[in-house]
Amino acid sequence: MMIEKFTIKSKEKINLNDFDPEYTDQLSKDSIKEEHLKLQTKFEELQDVLYASKKFALLIVLQGMDCSGKDGTVKKALMGVNPNGFNVESFKEPTPEELGHDYLWRVHKAAPQKGDITVFNRSYYEDVLVTRVHKIIDDETALNRFTQINKFEKYLVDNHTVVIKFFLHISKDFQKKKLESRLEIPEKHWKFSAADLTERKFWDKYQQYYEDVLYNCSTEEAPWHIVPSNNRWFRDYFVLKTIVNNLEKLNLNYPEIDGNIQDLIKQVKDSD
Repeated sequence: MMIEKFTIKSKEKINLNDFDPEYTDQLSKDSIKEEHLKLQTKFEELQDVLYASKKFALLIVLQGMDCSGKDGTVKKALMGVNPNGFNVESFKEPTPEELGHDYLWRVHKAAPQKGDITVFNRSYYEDVLVTRVHKIIDDETALNRFTQINKFEKYLVDNHTVVIKFFLHISKDFQKKKLESRLEIPEKHWKFSAADLTERKFWDKYQQYYEDVLYNCSTEEAPWHIVPSNNRWFRDYFVLKTIVNNLEKLNLNYPEIDGNIQDLIKQVKDSD
């Protein structure tokens, strides 16, 4: 029920003010500790079968404002993941080669192959977010891209890629505290960028355009999940629980061995 509450239905009007970034479902970090450990173990088991069976791929899309914790989600929510078959892709400002192609070209190349899990730390959705905020594209182009993105994701799903999309929802005050900590703690100086302050000035615009994304690009095949992320422990728990739930629906099984087991055992024993 908790996950359903924050799963956006197709063409559901969204006001992010209706979603509390402090929400924890009346849980505490201690109260979910045991379940969280079980979820981590289950995720490791499911990833192993996913990798062995090579029937499905998993694409995890992480979006959110600066300081929403995309890096931390990969590090903590997916802790214990086997590096085999696991990739993280971050999409920065497009290169001249990438600009010479359609905006989905570089993304499609990075999509996971069957058996793999890939995380997009920011994604093709930047091409309907930052591009709108800074007036690189107009609203009509954005609407066209929403349709294109929905078709792209359906294409991935039709070809056995599970697409799970998370919007890491934080408050403006929370972001301010995180930016301050990056300046006050020497070990975090490297995380600070003057660009973060520039983008912060466009907070309201980003919220508006994220609402457009959630409304236009949450589909039955690839719904958006709004993740209350002011409390990092709840963010990690929510993300991990959602991923495990989706993988369990695949009814994954290890592939059967080619040949008769007893004959193969005998051949091994008789081998030099």
